[in-house]
Amino acid sequence: MKKAILVVSFGTTHKDTLELTIERIEDRIKEIFCDYEMRRAFTAHMIIKVLKERDGIVTDTPEEALEKLKLEGFEEVIVQPLHIIPGAEFDYIKLVVDKYKKEGAFKKISLGRPALYFQAGEEELPDDYKIFVEAIDEVLPEDKAVVFMGHGSTHPANACYGCLQSVLSDLDKEKLYIGTVEGYPTIETIIRRLKKDKVKEVVLMPLMLVAGDHAKNDMASEEEDSWKSQLEAEGIKSEVYLHGLGEIEKFQDIYLQHIKDVIEDKYANMGETKKGRK
Repeated sequence: MKKAILVVSFGTTHKDTLELTIERIEDRIKEIFCDYEMRRAFTAHMIIKVLKERDGIVTDTPEEALEKLKLEGFEEVIVQPLHIIPGAEFDYIKLVVDKYKKEGAFKKISLGRPALYFQAGEEELPDDYKIFVEAIDEVLPEDKAVVFMGHGSTHPANACYGCLQSVLSDLDKEKLYIGTVEGYPTIETIIRRLKKDKVKEVVLMPLMLVAGDHAKNDMASEEEDSWKSQLEAEGIKSEVYLHGLGEIEKFQDIYLQHIKDVIEDKYANMGETKKGRK
């Protein structure tokens, strides 16, 4: 039986962070799941367009990648997203997977979950949020506050950032603040919280798989509206940590485990246990 793992990320136009994050995860998938062929797809069509026009690099959309696998005679496919939250990009992937599932294009097609999905309320389910925090703990400074920049979204899954903030508080990590570029909390919200807590110095870190445009420009640049500039304009000294979460081996392990969960059929139908309880 021909089997494949389709690794789907938002994508990036920055080769440096691509190699350190997405490609490293893909390489580890090839090493560990050697019975499967590894394929890549991006959900960001604009990034796919830029890479093609600028570099001549062709990257598939999820639909294109699955269509190729179908035509090549693959019978079993696991689609593993490298997204952080189950937002609009995950919905997009799920719709595509559901389409191929309904068509019966493969004997079996399964969808893995993003980094943050389950917030354990039942013993049978993993606590993805606690696992997430433990995975990034090694890069957190002990003596400084950290301001994380998440992508953010108008999708209801933006609430994942607030949930993660609450989990950090439960784990006594009170000096970690989560903001977003395109959702809530905003940088203005973070600045108010920092002032309230009398924080004078922070480390800026991306809460993203890659350290691409948002991290380099919106977070770390010297532009007037970057987070670094806005914080320093408020008298808050800002040090930059310009590395995507995907560089952390323990964070990479999250996605590897999610693939294993799919292979073992642990959490069928996303959100239901094998007993069928929601």
